[in-house]
Amino acid sequence: MTESDDADTRVPALMYHAVAAEPNDATRDLSVTPAAFAEQMAVIADRGLTPIGTAELAAAWRSGRPLPKRPVLITFDDGYEGVHRHALPALARHGFPATLFVSTGWLRGPYDTGGALDTMLDWDQVRELAAAGVEIGGHSHTHPQLDQLAEERLRYELIHCKEIVADQVGAVPASFAYPYGYSDRRVRRAVRETGYAQALAVGNGLARRAQGPYALRRVTVRRGTGPDEFARLVEGRAIARTFARDRALTKGYAALRRARQLRGRVLGAGA
Repeated sequence: MTESDDADTRVPALMYHAVAAEPNDATRDLSVTPAAFAEQMAVIADRGLTPIGTAELAAAWRSGRPLPKRPVLITFDDGYEGVHRHALPALARHGFPATLFVSTGWLRGPYDTGGALDTMLDWDQVRELAAAGVEIGGHSHTHPQLDQLAEERLRYELIHCKEIVADQVGAVPASFAYPYGYSDRRVRRAVRETGYAQALAVGNGLARRAQGPYALRRVTVRRGTGPDEFARLVEGRAIARTFARDRALTKGYAALRRARQLRGRVLGAGA
């Protein structure tokens, strides 16, 4: 594969959350069962795809180095305990790397803010994941909607998360994922300026070099993702049709969020 080919490559970046047999109501829709996750990893292996880390993908696109054959990203958001209990054995079975984006204030331990939605990892488990080859990235400290935050609070969420991960894991996180997938130009600039080298959104589309290192798209894997749909996702087929409803809802909510931001600025100016 030439550098020109790599520049046009569309990479499926899979976004997981909880891996659990019995998740609670808050995480159910965005969870997958341990059996389903194991089957999905087998599909990736059977189809000859090559999982890579987020930092590896972004670095290759930044430098022009060639990508491996048929690359795919396996990512997890938030830091649910099932990533260690259920996902890690399936990843290890195939020798697959992955990326875990942690909300540091949700993990069990000294920085826990009490806002987690379900049973979370503790820091010993995070370190075991890192030792097993899982890239540990940032996902903010308390999982807020970053584009709704004032500048000082935004920087705190990014920097505090980064410092905690570096202290607990022994490596500064290079990659970031936006909570809820929300970002705007100001948020992306802050992520870059606070030292993250790349960042992932959602978008439910394939990742491309042209998106830039701070707006790489992912596709959502959820409890309702069946075997045929998963096969289409990892092969990059029918993505727009699969997520048509999600995209319509996202556009509508984005318009609502912009209206709220504008109203907040107007009220602030009149105060």
